[in-house]
Amino acid sequence: MFTGLVESLGRVVETVSEPPGRRLVVDAGPIAADASLGDSICTNGCCLSVVAIDGPRLSFELGPETLARTTLGRLVAGDPVNLERSMRMSDRLGGHLVTGHVDGTGTLAARLQEGDWVTCRFAAPPVLLAQMASKGSVAIDGVSLTLVEVTATEFSVALIPHTLAATTLGSRAVGDAVNLETDLVFKYVDRWLSARHS
Repeated sequence: MFTGLVESLGRVVETVSEPPGRRLVVDAGPIAADASLGDSICTNGCCLSVVAIDGPRLSFELGPETLARTTLGRLVAGDPVNLERSMRMSDRLGGHLVTGHVDGTGTLAARLQEGDWVTCRFAAPPVLLAQMASKGSVAIDGVSLTLVEVTATEFSVALIPHTLAATTLGSRAVGDAVNLETDLVFKYVDRWLSARHS
């Protein structure tokens, strides 16, 4: 479990084809200092297990489901990635409960610069938009954010200067794909209501 508060920006060192999946090697900087094999690291919103450690470099294996449901298969050497270690039960929950189980992808539809802030609109699948509400929570590439507006085709978030500087969202351009995880509670309520009416 994670909070959606990015601890560090890592950088992709290489990706290696390992059919039916891929190996992702990331320079995790300070995150790697106390990493152990098997640790869960949220990488651009996706919970990945550390399978090898080489100094600051952490290796992860991406299976077919991860490659099909997330943007991780599109990463190339040099790309930045958001990193967060799994939370301890004693940690403050400064963001919201994030599982690292990506529900699907969205696309940055528009960026509106407002002084030092940026408001972003993302297009997303209807099934995910149905699990969102204004002032609720969403994780975009692992970043915990508050929803500003939700329509039938899009949702928007406001990014403060710190988020723009400390995460990959500051460099996202219109047309870029992002990983999305809807709020855990909203997801279970939606599932319960669907089952109740079927």
